[in-house]
Amino acid sequence: MWSIMEAALVHLEAACQKASQRRQLGDSGNRGMVYRKVTYRLYPSAGQAERLQEMLGLHQRLYNTALEERIRVYRETGKGLSFADQCKVLTQWRKAVPALAALNAQSEQVTLKRLHLAFQHFFRRVKNGETPGFPRFKNIHRYPGWGYKTNGDGWKLHMGESGKHGSLYLQSLGNIPIRGKPRTAGKPVTCEVLHKAGRWYASVTLEIESVHRERGTDIGAFDWGLADYLTIVTPNGMETVANPRHLRNQLAELKRLGQEVSRKIRTAQQISGKKKGFPVSASLRRAIQHLACLHAKIARSRKDFLHQTSAWLISRFGALATEILDMVRDGGARKKGLHREIHAAAPSAFLKMTRTKAEEAGSWYEEAPTRQLKPTQRCHACWKLPDERKKLSDRRHQCPHCGTTCGRDENAALVLLRWLETRLAGESGSGREPSEVWSGGGFAAMKHKTHAIT
Repeated sequence: MWSIMEAALVHLEAACQKASQRRQLGDSGNRGMVYRKVTYRLYPSAGQAERLQEMLGLHQRLYNTALEERIRVYRETGKGLSFADQCKVLTQWRKAVPALAALNAQSEQVTLKRLHLAFQHFFRRVKNGETPGFPRFKNIHRYPGWGYKTNGDGWKLHMGESGKHGSLYLQSLGNIPIRGKPRTAGKPVTCEVLHKAGRWYASVTLEIESVHRERGTDIGAFDWGLADYLTIVTPNGMETVANPRHLRNQLAELKRLGQEVSRKIRTAQQISGKKKGFPVSASLRRAIQHLACLHAKIARSRKDFLHQTSAWLISRFGALATEILDMVRDGGARKKGLHREIHAAAPSAFLKMTRTKAEEAGSWYEEAPTRQLKPTQRCHACWKLPDERKKLSDRRHQCPHCGTTCGRDENAALVLLRWLETRLAGESGSGREPSEVWSGGGFAAMKHKTHAIT
């Protein structure tokens, strides 16, 4: 009689073959187009950088003016303005303001569309009884950038050899050198120009016929943590992935730069006698820039690590399991440091990347229901729960029923692996295809396409 593992391997092989056949049919035209984003670094000249900053200010003022107009009309008439109404008003504004007329008209519509979406989300939250969050007026330092629609209308991407680097043409600016390369070549659809920590970027949405990613053949499960970022178990043993702790390694420097910024702000306030609207010196601007650059460096390092790790998992495993993570719901001040470390490790972003890459590869990916399975509490050997709930400080698993002893994270990963083997063997009525999330009833892929404008 076959064991559960043997049955799981047979089921996995058949399911992956079926997924490959389905992807081949999709390549023939039975499946919709796939959208992915690639971010290019812009290298504008001094004159182009000045013009980019001016265009950013114009879009920021357009956003704020449109928001002010919506508020005014509602107070006077009791009715709100729609996106179409504001597009009609935009035509009159362009005739009256030469600076707006010099910008691309469709890029200005994208700015109005963003405001429209902000109001839609506001009304949705009000209807659902959530915290509403009324759309805010944007400060120039907190306004990220602006977008373009059709490639060739106000912007055009000129890729270099093999799709690497090249230049980006922007209306009223000309060609700007860029650096970057998409993982999969595609047709440029939309573009967003972003300003982060003093640098300029272009986020381009590509339309791709199909995405191909290598899929592994192993079966495994992992438990996410902070001491070790991942504890991975397979039928052959256990291994760990170290937590790089990008934020903790820079905390001292972040604190020093933050204190320097605060000290210079207090000095400027004392000299001018104003708490707000005080003049910003060149020294203060440099200090703020240094702090922003360090935060951006930490974010880039974190994102690169998450992409590398999730890609490595999918390239190795054909079937992978983990648990649904919800770790910062409560705790208050006593868990302040722990919450900071959890947010710095970005578990939610990591699982999203892993899910998306699993879909691209056609892998079998499962997220176990934590509240029902209780991986950190349940014993992987006897499958029983302890009489007393384990505390977070209990880092060793000691089963009071069968006497099994191992690391807490290792036990959780072994529970997930045993659960995955049962699911792969066809028990518990899984009845699903690879790369579908069992806990959600369907695959929740990351959104890659910029919103459409009619």
